Amino acid sequence: MVFLTGATGYMGRRLAAELVQRGRAVTALVRQGSEAKAPSGCAVVIGDALTADSYRERVPQGCTFVHLIGVAHPSPAKAAEFRAIDLVSIRAAVEAARFAQVRHFVYVSVAHPAPVMQAYIAIRTEGEALIRSAGLNATILRPWYVLGPGHWWPVMLLPAYWIMERIPGTRQSARRLGLVTLRQMIAALANAVDHPPGGVLIEVPEIKGI
Repeated sequence: MVFLTGATGYMGRRLAAELVQRGRAVTALVRQGSEAKAPSGCAVVIGDALTADSYRERVPQGCTFVHLIGVAHPSPAKAAEFRAIDLVSIRAAVEAARFAQVRHFVYVSVAHPAPVMQAYIAIRTEGEALIRSAGLNATILRPWYVLGPGHWWPVMLLPAYWIMERIPGTRQSARRLGLVTLRQMIAALANAVDHPPGGVLIEVPEIKGI
């Protein structure tokens, strides 16, 4: 069984569809009034992703918990939103996951270190620390930028990436901060659900299948 936060979002609704197709029983956390947006084939739990008390008793015991709550279109100008939404939601998710004694916790962090987006990286790093402190059996994915509908502008950077990957001094950074597609990200998340090793960091090259 899989419990999914952010199920109506950019990655969440696509991941839910993929997991249902793979035969997984998916329970989606949905805000009051957004029930109609829940992905097809999912059981629905009404709750507030920022408040563990609103849903923790509905998380299936021993399930896989996938946390996909976060500010849309992250940018340096959204530091306050990262703290109010991303950080508060992962705190709630960790509390709910511990309460339900989940078998596996899957979290989307971000590649680091990096020269930009310091506030976002700091909050996601804090999220990773919360997971480790809770002793959860976790898989953490660290993409940099996920290309997909409404998120195509970095495609213009691909020639620069191609050059940087061929220069020894910049090769490692170019690979670590590479661009992944939405399809690659969904596949990596679904595979993490299917194979719960725990204590695993999945970086950009692994997400891309390099």
